[in-house]
Amino acid sequence: MIRVEDLSIPGLLHGISFKVAPGERLGIIGESGSGKSLTALSIMGLTDLPVSGSITVDGVQMIGSPDRVQRKVRGAKVGMVFQEPMTALDPLKKIGSLVPHELLEDVGVARPDAYPHQLSGGQRQRVLIALALSQNPDYLICDEPTTALDTTVQRQILDLIDRLVDERGMGLIFISHDLAVVDRMTEQLLILKDGREVSSHSEYAQQLERASRPGPPAALTVLGEPVVTLDGVSLRRGATQALDNVSLTVRHGERLGIVGGSGSGKTSLLHTIAGLLTPDSGTVTVGGTMQMVFQDPYSSLDPRMDVLRSVMEGGVDKQRASETLAEVGITDNRLPKAFSGGQRQRISIARAAASRPSILLADEPVSALDVSVREQVLALLDATVGPNTLIFVSHDLAVVREICPRIAVMHQGRIVEHGETEAIWRDPQHEYSQQLLDSVLDSVLGDEGSSEFIE
Repeated sequence: MIRVEDLSIPGLLHGISFKVAPGERLGIIGESGSGKSLTALSIMGLTDLPVSGSITVDGVQMIGSPDRVQRKVRGAKVGMVFQEPMTALDPLKKIGSLVPHELLEDVGVARPDAYPHQLSGGQRQRVLIALALSQNPDYLICDEPTTALDTTVQRQILDLIDRLVDERGMGLIFISHDLAVVDRMTEQLLILKDGREVSSHSEYAQQLERASRPGPPAALTVLGEPVVTLDGVSLRRGATQALDNVSLTVRHGERLGIVGGSGSGKTSLLHTIAGLLTPDSGTVTVGGTMQMVFQDPYSSLDPRMDVLRSVMEGGVDKQRASETLAEVGITDNRLPKAFSGGQRQRISIARAAASRPSILLADEPVSALDVSVREQVLALLDATVGPNTLIFVSHDLAVVREICPRIAVMHQGRIVEHGETEAIWRDPQHEYSQQLLDSVLDSVLGDEGSSEFIE
């Protein structure tokens, strides 16, 4: 049994207690920075902060024990799927050297000779799951395992975890900011706020539940002249055809959502518009100032630069940088490593938004945020973009519907459907668009919310 008693870290965690036996499933939910990941890292003995209380794994004390004792627990007794797969995998090692080939096949990754950067986000997450299971542990800790995944891949990953936990009789600790996912995957619930346990009947718990409901669809706006034009753009990345003869026009004032499965070409399209990738053929024309929110907040921030200077690096003064950080709920000026994954995402948004660009490119800007902070950040994006242009990539179709009145659906490097969001929602013309819609209804909203969402 994993038994946590009075777990405390000064200023961060305050008397957390719970237990998980093999075969049991515990969900931990709460806002970004509430202590969810810190609790998991404490169980693994992977934090150098001053931890007090007691954490035992099958009777082995993890707090205060030598590292040689803790190493016998990590992997062999408890496996962990980390929040950011790109930073958790060695970029210089092929995945086949990290995980046995038969286990890679079991999680649906058939590329043992690939390096992590050659895999999509969903594939990297599958590799992390295989790595966590490689020593056949008794317990599995999943820290936001579907945060940055589209709804189709999210459903596949959740099904995979569900199946493997059942087959192996493991105990599961599942950390997420997504109430629907936690409800599906677990039987018990621990709610954290500011490092403290909160009752499931509290006002805060009810607030989380209300915030998780889908908002109203975005209203159509009057559009101006074209500011981004792609004409016959193709791009090959290694053996993958990332973009295949893509043509797209985005007008001034437009808020366009780009949706599609993992590896469909969404991020490649955004990087091509930003000038970070050069197409093999076709033309890209951009008119106006442009900033970008990247998908992986940790790797996009300089680890040696405090967050205030990171925002100022975008061409704004100290006052504007401080104001924008405050608007996304960041008041401490520290290095990126001192913040949670969700907080780093907010910092990345602040850096891109501070200079008020005429075109804002956003690649999964709210993927790591809990539902309450998500609404705050979407409001910030709305205010920042104003009458200007937003190109918004997300795997969360409900969020895209809320902020973007027009969408483009990508599949295998092509735009397979493009038009008004509500029209596509009500009557998708392409089979893949219908598949995406089915996934969000089944995985995120459940049967009870499906008809209300469509209406």
